[in-house]
Amino acid sequence: MKILFKRNRVNLISVALIFFLFGCASDSERPEYRERTLAAIYNNAVYHLENGRYQAAAYEFDEVERQHPYSSWARRSMLMSAYTYYLQNKYDEAISSAQRFISLHPGNRHAVYAYYLIGQSYYERISDVARDQKITDLALNSFTEVVRRYPESDYARDAQLKIDLTRDHLAGKEMYIGRYYMKQSAFLAAINRFRYVVTEYQNTSHTPEALHRIVEGYISLGLINEAKATAAVLGYNFPDSEWYESTYDLINDFLQ
Repeated sequence: MKILFKRNRVNLISVALIFFLFGCASDSERPEYRERTLAAIYNNAVYHLENGRYQAAAYEFDEVERQHPYSSWARRSMLMSAYTYYLQNKYDEAISSAQRFISLHPGNRHAVYAYYLIGQSYYERISDVARDQKITDLALNSFTEVVRRYPESDYARDAQLKIDLTRDHLAGKEMYIGRYYMKQSAFLAAINRFRYVVTEYQNTSHTPEALHRIVEGYISLGLINEAKATAAVLGYNFPDSEWYESTYDLINDFLQ
């Protein structure tokens, strides 16, 4: 019997994983330890998962590995445990289970899902650009690993999209700091931040504004030739951008 998960997470469940989920059994919360057959434990875990009792499902998937560690179902349960922790927003537990799966079964054909789940568990905790972006870096590194190791997989296609989004977010952090420096009249520090966006995140949505802010910084320092050169780069690469229009007006106002 196939299971349709009630929680909508894009690209998180692959067809390759659905065959893991079948059967049903009795209802319980986290059980006291008692020896049970592999089928009884696993089917009980699936029953909980089907009915949205994710914590109980995670406990039972963990129990499969504990009582039957050398079975093929132990490997499957390890991955399903990671998934059920993810459904509860227990991202650290999900990452830990997925990492353990990778360390024990690096050549398993479902390892790609473990790598992707790690990235997703970081990605969903990305915070506002005003905050520390360590989690964003971890998400970027994890999705990059998916693309590097499994470039032809469906997960790689979604991971590449998430890479672009995380890079845009990291560029946004640099812009946030650069704008702060501009307000403090720390123009050289601001220019350096905006330059970093242009060189390291040039394919993100922030590049036109970064070039405009560099022009602003140069004009504030009285470096008109440098401002004109940067404006020319902006005009050549983003001629239809509103930032180029603002830059053009800025330079004209300065020269009048």
